[in-house]
Amino acid sequence: MAAEEDDQLQQVRSKATELFIREEWNASIEAYSHFITLCTQTLSHSHPNQKLRRSLCIALCNRAEARSKLKDFHCALQDCDHALELDATHSKSLLCKGKILLCLNRYASALECFRTAMLDGNAESVSGYLERCKSLELLSKTGCLDLSDWVSNGFRGKVPELAEHIGAVEIRRSEISGRGLFATKNIDAGSLILVTKAIAMERSIIMGGVQDLSEDAQLAMWKNFIDKVFEFVGKCPRTRGLINRLSCGENEDQLEVPDVGLFRPETVEKDGEVEVVVDMVKLVGILDVNSLTEDAVSANVLRRGNDCYGVGLWLLPSLINHSCCPNARRLHVGDYLVVHASKDLKAGEEVTFAYFDPLCGLSKRKEMSVNWGIHCKCKRCRFEGEVFSKQEIREIEIGLERGMDVGGVVFKLEEQLKRLKVRGKEKGYLRASFWEAYSQAYRSERAMKRWGRRIPTAEAVVDSITDVVGGDHRLLKLLMEELKKNSGGVVERDKVFKIAKQVFGKVVKKQAMKTLLQLCIGD
Repeated sequence: MAAEEDDQLQQVRSKATELFIREEWNASIEAYSHFITLCTQTLSHSHPNQKLRRSLCIALCNRAEARSKLKDFHCALQDCDHALELDATHSKSLLCKGKILLCLNRYASALECFRTAMLDGNAESVSGYLERCKSLELLSKTGCLDLSDWVSNGFRGKVPELAEHIGAVEIRRSEISGRGLFATKNIDAGSLILVTKAIAMERSIIMGGVQDLSEDAQLAMWKNFIDKVFEFVGKCPRTRGLINRLSCGENEDQLEVPDVGLFRPETVEKDGEVEVVVDMVKLVGILDVNSLTEDAVSANVLRRGNDCYGVGLWLLPSLINHSCCPNARRLHVGDYLVVHASKDLKAGEEVTFAYFDPLCGLSKRKEMSVNWGIHCKCKRCRFEGEVFSKQEIREIEIGLERGMDVGGVVFKLEEQLKRLKVRGKEKGYLRASFWEAYSQAYRSERAMKRWGRRIPTAEAVVDSITDVVGGDHRLLKLLMEELKKNSGGVVERDKVFKIAKQVFGKVVKKQAMKTLLQLCIGD
């Protein structure tokens, strides 16, 4: 190699290294690309040069790291693979590749990289990543999530690192709509169904509720969110392919039913697969249908001071359909979504969320379903469609709207349930629809003084409603108030913990659950 060529290479490499150290990622990528091109050209026209090959290997590794900082993981992995083709034992490239795979939640592949890097005697810099990767791989396989320490500490400190996990579920055609997620074995209430990280999120700090966020602020959030997703999709072919499988609200029954395995992080695109293009118009349609908000009625946000409003896209949960008798809820922990059963599920049963409030009447739910673009045909909606057409029930509903005494509303409804011989789950349906009246009556000293002996206990009503809609924080709150008011015993406390598991899932031990109830439910 001529001295002139050598000088040029040294200058370009020095410039790239300087930009890399200054964390000017885009500029350093450009400079390293120039150096890599010159190196490749020189090596193709000269005798084997081990020193130049080592320089090329380091340059590819540094470019990979810079690309990973910009979340261009696909190209970063290509750089690592190219570097390892030059030197299969290059510890820095192995470490870089392992860290990228860890970011992509591909734990088994990352573990292999870290173990190989350890063999090169680089134990000190690799051991921490190795242990972290082992822990996350175990979490991913078992789904044994425990947030007890973080919760007991009042959500202080760093949000715990979670691992992607897909439990005993599969994707099938749904009688509700299009495709759905189904249990492949019996799942107990509170048990984990899946854990997954958002493709992208956008959050805004709010002082009051979401209603205090102006329309302009919401539009700005939505635009930023779309831009984030579009940027990430542009960099990752695998994500692009998965997003393309989601519904945009049209021709639901004609959509392909994908294997749930495609959503596991370790599943990578195969060579020869057709490149998928997702344009902005289609992407906006997909996000409009599939995005989830943190303030949803079926969700809880675990963090200190829930003063943020967030919107995000989580791929597999996008396939979970709505029901007015939901059997699943979700927890938001950082950018992760934790889906758990809020009722016992049987093998073959579809996993469902409540897209809107299940503790309101049929007419309100119909109004909200129009906003969501769905037509709910669940057993509850069909039953209530018949019952609410009866004059007596309609009069009770009108009385409540006109400010009738809530204790009287509850008493009249219970009398009609007896007269119409409404039993079991159907009784729970109607009590859930008139939840607001029950809630106000049990909290009114005046109403309970007049009607307390003539209406069911709060515990009986909560049991009846949770049987049909699963755990809900409002039901849990009322039960805790009754427990405090009546100095409840062991049985009542066990009932509180049972519903708490339905609301929050089995993510904490019993002592930490007490703290969680104080933080999220207690006044």
